[in-house]
Amino acid sequence: MNRQEIRDAVIDELVNVAPDIDRAEVEDEKSLRDEYDLDSMDSVNLAIAIHRRLGVSIPDSEFARLQSVQDLVNYLQTHGCGE
Repeated sequence: MNRQEIRDAVIDELVNVAPDIDRAEVEDEKSLRDEYDLDSMDSVNLAIAIHRRLGVSIPDSEFARLQSVQDLVNYLQTHGCGE
């Protein structure tokens, strides 16, 4: 997958977990917790959804450090989804 495909998949799953988010307004560098109001349960659901869709597990300790869509895409590119 290329970077754009990974980004699209992450945003798809983000919107599935938090349907109040407008996908057209998602900015890659914004905080998932602060800007998009993801709580801890939403974060767990997002990690599970990403694993199911992309086949990459993100350990809890790593996921806690991934604060934005950009962080998630970077992580996924270097852990199995890169070209």
